[in-house]
Amino acid sequence: MFIVLLSYIKPISEVDCFVEEHREFLKRYYASGKFLLSGRKEPRTGGVILAVAETRAEIESIVQNDPFHREKIANYEIVEFLPSMSVEHLANLIAP
Repeated sequence: MFIVLLSYIKPISEVDCFVEEHREFLKRYYASGKFLLSGRKEPRTGGVILAVAETRAEIESIVQNDPFHREKIANYEIVEFLPSMSVEHLANLIAP
């Protein structure tokens, strides 16, 4: 499992120009089952994506498709973690 942390490096006015395209990117990976949760940071300095993939390389490849990456609007930090506990209704996300 991965947490993808986006930090904006351009003004919000430039971010806003690509929000709709970014949302389409998110929808594509929700549909594929790769993205589980996402949202913006508060204050609005970037965003967070909770994702599943077989490898870090797969997540790195997915990030390349984000218009925020293409337009150099955000920096990305990818954190891999192995979940060991969750609330009951999320237990099926944890590998046995």
